Amino acid sequence: MNGEFLNLLVMFLVVVDPISLAPLFIALTHELPAEQRRHIALKGVAVATAVLVGFLFTGPHLLEALGVGMPAFRIAGGILLFLLAIDMIFARQSGLRSTTPRERAEAAHRLDISVFPLAIPLIAGPGTLTTLLLVSGERHTPTLEILAVLLLVLVLTLASLLTAQGIVRLIGETGSNVVSRVLGIILAALAVQYVLDGIRESGI
Repeated sequence: MNGEFLNLLVMFLVVVDPISLAPLFIALTHELPAEQRRHIALKGVAVATAVLVGFLFTGPHLLEALGVGMPAFRIAGGILLFLLAIDMIFARQSGLRSTTPRERAEAAHRLDISVFPLAIPLIAGPGTLTTLLLVSGERHTPTLEILAVLLLVLVLTLASLLTAQGIVRLIGETGSNVVSRVLGIILAALAVQYVLDGIRESGI
């Protein structure tokens, strides 16, 4: 495993945070039978995969069509990821990495939460989409390598959802928050680096 692959893997694991998805998944599906939870997990990850893979190949062209340069997007994306890191460090639930209270209330009345809110925004959320655009804008990062890392993280996410009850019993809510806080510190450093790279590339 080369250094670039490992860096990408850490970055996507930090942003997607599969471990912290387990308690959220259980909270949203606790009244459903095990077979239905399994179906929702499979469908949710499948939908998120389609969205993220499509965005990987179309996102950079969208930025180009809008006339947004990568330096500007690095700065904006870095700020967004920094806000996400703050939520993770302080274990806050906001629309950046979780569902809002109104979204949770809407999800409570749904039998199938696989598309919303599981696939979007819990898996394929703003942080994940921003990270995809940032790494795909790196000239030295092959698209196939990004795709391989993304698919690996999504497989790990599916494994986390399928074993969510065991994860919750093992580490509990407190353990999930501890993992999230540690990952948040790493994400904050990555976010600052993106902002610095954007400033340097823009010549400000």
